[in-house]
Amino acid sequence: MKFTLKLEELGMLLLSIWVFSLQHLSWWWFVGLFFLPDIGMLGYLVNSKTGAFFYNIFHHKGLAIVIGLLGYYLKLQALEITGIILFAHASFDRLLGYGLKYEKGFKFTHLGEIGN
Repeated sequence: MKFTLKLEELGMLLLSIWVFSLQHLSWWWFVGLFFLPDIGMLGYLVNSKTGAFFYNIFHHKGLAIVIGLLGYYLKLQALEITGIILFAHASFDRLLGYGLKYEKGFKFTHLGEIGN
């Protein structure tokens, strides 16, 4: 099952790369923005509850889709790219086993405990 989930995440990452390619922008934008969603980890400087909340906001695929579609329909490329990057990054993280976080601590995710 784990292999199937990783394969699915890889497919979503590749889909987001393809959608980004339709933007007619330099690939430096994709590379430069790709790890920006990890800014959500700064919440862990406050406590685990705040950290999990902000991490999950920046790694929520549903929110990424809504932002991307909103950008598409409003013809706002910045919003569209924001959605694409959030989706791509979340897929990449899940491909590596980093899931949405529980308030218990950073290593406790919906995909299981990191490091086990």
